[in-house]
Amino acid sequence: MRYDRTVHLDTDFATTVARTRDALAEQGFGILTEIDVTATLKAKLDHDMEDYVILGACNPPLAHRALETDRSIGLLLPCNVVVRRDGDRTAVQALDPNTMVALSELDALRPVAEEAARRLDAALAALTAADTDS
Repeated sequence: MRYDRTVHLDTDFATTVARTRDALAEQGFGILTEIDVTATLKAKLDHDMEDYVILGACNPPLAHRALETDRSIGLLLPCNVVVRRDGDRTAVQALDPNTMVALSELDALRPVAEEAARRLDAALAALTAADTDS
């Protein structure tokens, strides 16, 4: 089972992170957390790796609906979005919200997952369109 929704862009890493934040905001997602994996691994393990950041995105109304259905679903929140260098391109990956339904086996979460997927897909499409316009 695929658990990601991914686009590859020709835009540089820093620009892609900024555009990803904007595209998510346009779809009602705020960024609750940001983990700079590259810096963390360098600081803790002296390991060098490509640019890699994890954005913890949250759409409060969708999170509320999911939590009202199942309090344990917080284990799968927020929706992680990864921006990383992938060769000479930048990948933007979002966890497929339908994973919530598959893992929890709660059909009541399906409408929330479908709306979240629609919004994430719109954000990813906006990034692709912006990359084409550049």
